[in-house]
Amino acid sequence: MAITQMNSPGRTAEPTRPLKSRSDYGRNPDGSRSTGISAWISRLVILAVLVLFSLPLYWMIISALKGPEELAMVPPTLFPQEFHWSNFREATTVMPFWLFFRNSALITLSVVVFSVVSNFIVAYGFSCIDWPGRDKVFFVVLATLFLPFPVTLIPMFDMWAALGFVNTWVPLILPALFAGGFFTFLLRQFMLQTPRDMLDAARVDGASDWSIAWRIVFPSTRPALTVVAIFAAVGTWNDFMGPLIYLQDQNLQTLSIGMEVFRSVNAQDVPFSLLMAASFLVVLPLVILFFLFQRYFVSGISLGGFK
Repeated sequence: MAITQMNSPGRTAEPTRPLKSRSDYGRNPDGSRSTGISAWISRLVILAVLVLFSLPLYWMIISALKGPEELAMVPPTLFPQEFHWSNFREATTVMPFWLFFRNSALITLSVVVFSVVSNFIVAYGFSCIDWPGRDKVFFVVLATLFLPFPVTLIPMFDMWAALGFVNTWVPLILPALFAGGFFTFLLRQFMLQTPRDMLDAARVDGASDWSIAWRIVFPSTRPALTVVAIFAAVGTWNDFMGPLIYLQDQNLQTLSIGMEVFRSVNAQDVPFSLLMAASFLVVLPLVILFFLFQRYFVSGISLGGFK
């Protein structure tokens, strides 16, 4: 709406320009968003970083599609002269790939479910329930982030060995039932954004904490829970030290151990292209997982760290 100036008697009022809203700044007269030099520089930098981080994945893919003769060419070709799609099928037959894949998938799925449930419950207690000493106990939970993994390695192994769970999946899955410091911190920061009046009104109406957590807090915390699920899935899928320490039976091994053992034992017999094909099949589930939940991942990271 235009604003009219107050003039002296005898003069007509002249309309002034309408006030600009905050969204109008940084736009051209036709309404399109202006792109200055700084914006183009930022985009070029992001594009350069994207290309830099995509080079290993690209090299792995083209190496998986090449034949043995083309892999031995000097200088190497930047694009396969002939596509050998059969490398992916052979890569799954020269070793028990699908057995390792099944083991990794079952362990990862179990850890993801347990991590989401346990960290959600603990974070709810640290953010939505008032109890004496809550903040002090939360600082103790955060202090566990500073414990190096080698410090707890031997005590944890002795404990699982005394319980008779070595050479089983229990040491790899059961710890997920106990919330971790980083996931608890992330979810707590996200839950603190829930209006306190809404929680108090629900309690006045007679809602229990379980009902509040499921019907009010859980729907608004889905982006942060997606971040927890992705981090837990990536960490478990790529875990090398845990299966190496606790698993001795080949039928229980995961892909991370199976790939390393297969590479060290058959390094002189199996073509490099098959190893790259198997490596791509290992990475592919994580890439698909990230692109499917990318929107929730970005929103969970950007909103959960601020309060």
